[in-house]
Amino acid sequence: MPDGGSADGLRRRDEILQMMYWLRGEGLLDEVAPHDLLRFLKPAGESVPAPEVERDLQGLAVAGMVELSATGRYRLTARGVAEGGRRFADAFEGMTRQGHGACSDPDCECHVLGPEACVHGARVP
Repeated sequence: MPDGGSADGLRRRDEILQMMYWLRGEGLLDEVAPHDLLRFLKPAGESVPAPEVERDLQGLAVAGMVELSATGRYRLTARGVAEGGRRFADAFEGMTRQGHGACSDPDCECHVLGPEACVHGARVP
């Protein structure tokens, strides 16, 4: 079994931070137990044993990324939210970035009047 310092363990911790950030951001779970994460942690169709996920969560707690709540579940710390958000953004950057020529200002008139009204340089196709 890989330990938390192995490449698999480090990759899994990274995935756990991203998942916890996503679950929290979507309003699905603010706190998690290992079994909440198991369905998402299946490299190449293999399941990850719950004790390994528990060790990963304990390692993240030692690193200050998560903390154990009174309910016995783990939640992100402020540091964990920042790091999980950064890793999530890095992992999904290609899918979430602004499209070429698209305006990202939600208050811009182009969203009402069309792209020709954009003052931020969005291009009219």
